[in-house]
Amino acid sequence: MGDANQLLGAFGPFILMMVAFYFLFIRPQKKKEKQIKDMRENLKVGDEIITIGGIKGTIVLIKEDYLVLETSGNKSRVDLMKWGVNSVVVDKEDLKS
Repeated sequence: MGDANQLLGAFGPFILMMVAFYFLFIRPQKKKEKQIKDMRENLKVGDEIITIGGIKGTIVLIKEDYLVLETSGNKSRVDLMKWGVNSVVVDKEDLKS
């Protein structure tokens, strides 16, 4: 009985630190990754997006792992891997921030 209390006393702070680390760092990161994955899976033709590199355009074609983005007044088209999408522009005010 005394050994169990001594063991718990020795490893208790370490266990508490691991639990705190999980809730402060790992869990929020996983939640954010899930939101980004869901956003990329729900892209549709006509969505206005911003890429990781800062290119803004409209989706004109979606394939399994890439999409075609129309980028400017000249109707330039760029093939882009889905993982390169940073965000979907919901409101024009998003572009200002």
